[in-house]
Amino acid sequence: MHCGTDIIEIERIKQAIQEKGNQFLEKVYTQKEIEYCESKKNQKYQHYAARFAAKEAVFKAISMNLQNKYSISWKNIEVQNDEQGRPYINFIDIDKSNFENIDISISHCKSYAIAYVIAY
Repeated sequence: MHCGTDIIEIERIKQAIQEKGNQFLEKVYTQKEIEYCESKKNQKYQHYAARFAAKEAVFKAISMNLQNKYSISWKNIEVQNDEQGRPYINFIDIDKSNFENIDISISHCKSYAIAYVIAY
């Protein structure tokens, strides 16, 4: 079992999006993630930041099981929500045979977003 956690200032993500626009969004987020975050209107930067933190936390949790930690990119990890709104991770083009499950918890407030991941 491995864990990963990450916290990020929402303002940092907001600035990156405002300064780099689609270049930043398309590097870090999948189309589904962008659509989800944009649907949150005034709260969108909190959701972008939460997904950023989640991707970092997942990377930290699974990186020990990767032969080359640089073989994974931002868009190989996609954060989605189930019908009840609970987040889960969808891996895209990643061999996940070294772990059976990923549990994730995401939270955000006015200034920060945090994610905690357990891979087992």
